[in-house]
Amino acid sequence: MYHDKWIACTADGISVRGYYFPWGTKHIPYADIKSVRRVQLSAARGKGRIWGTSNPRYWAHLDPRRPRKSVGLILDLGRWVRPLLTPDDADAVEAAIRAHTTLTPSTEGGRGPII
Repeated sequence: MYHDKWIACTADGISVRGYYFPWGTKHIPYADIKSVRRVQLSAARGKGRIWGTSNPRYWAHLDPRRPRKSVGLILDLGRWVRPLLTPDDADAVEAAIRAHTTLTPSTEGGRGPII
């Protein structure tokens, strides 16, 4: 369905390489996704962070190309920490999530959190 170096959307969920230290993969079943929020990245809002966070509410997977990206997806999994994904094609990942869930298109968006 979708695959880049760090993120793959499969029939049963999303695999995020480089999520855990040092190189662990996180698998997110589509059924666990409560919402997806599209956000604009800036230097303090995710673009300047290659991996991790300074905000304990969000976690950015390893993505050395994040400084060149402008859009991220925040997934609400019903837990305290929300993953920030920065796929090469955010539209394709968002479409895959919506195709496998009952989530409606988000009207929410705007600036991302300080990461």
